[in-house]
Amino acid sequence: CSEQAQKNIFQMVRTVWASDGLRGFYRGISPGVTGSLATGATYFGVIESTKTWLENNNPNLSGHWSHFIAGGIGDTLGSFIYVPCEVMKQRMQVQGSSKSWALNATKGNVSQSPGTQMYGYYNGMFHAGSSIWRDHGVKGLYAGYGSTLARDVPFAGLMVTFYEGLKELTVYGKRKYLPDSDLQVSNSFEGLVLGGLSGGFSAYLTTPLDVIKTRLQVQGSTTRYDGWLDAIKKTWGAEGVNGLFKGSVPRIIWYIPASAFTFMAVEFLREHFNEKTDTDAETALN
Repeated sequence: CSEQAQKNIFQMVRTVWASDGLRGFYRGISPGVTGSLATGATYFGVIESTKTWLENNNPNLSGHWSHFIAGGIGDTLGSFIYVPCEVMKQRMQVQGSSKSWALNATKGNVSQSPGTQMYGYYNGMFHAGSSIWRDHGVKGLYAGYGSTLARDVPFAGLMVTFYEGLKELTVYGKRKYLPDSDLQVSNSFEGLVLGGLSGGFSAYLTTPLDVIKTRLQVQGSTTRYDGWLDAIKKTWGAEGVNGLFKGSVPRIIWYIPASAFTFMAVEFLREHFNEKTDTDAETALN
């Protein structure tokens, strides 16, 4: 199964390179980065404060549950921005190059009106957003919203929970196995390593939800799946477990560095913000 997955990945790499070159690997990067920034901003602004509030006001939800809930709430708030970005990114990625799209149009696989641009081909993020808005309205920009939350709320919750759990495990390991060691590791480096691991674990476990979300978002005007449960049923019936975990390797490859750098930034800002807060408090007292 792993060998087959590797063959599929290498085959996709060769296909993308042959049809669109280096540019093909970065198709849809603008909405992707915009959505990632929105997610990062909600993490800094919401998850930390939510986690603290839960632990202070609901002692029964302290520990891993507070981490999971805080991650889910932060991701839900960020979804109002990143879901439309995700829809645009997915459609820009699957459309291929303009050359291949034009070839499909001449074969009758793409509808095209005389004197107008090819239907459905997007030249950029703003063109994609305005086209989807014009053709499908708000519903089009939030296509698969429920399935996106069904994927990303568990992902965010698991990632924060894994990260905090790995941090606690690291502290325990230092105390037990290196009690007299002078080894000092920066919080930013810990965030880099532990964040990458937590992101990779969470990405793999939520791959089936990502598969369903993607299929709902890219089906466009031709409706193949009648909702989330129908997509799960049809995917399971036609492809089994392998179909639900299709694309797990590139998903993990993407989320390991993305999560690593996110948590490195979180720890860096947390450390320097706390230092600044302590310094300001001392100055006020003096």
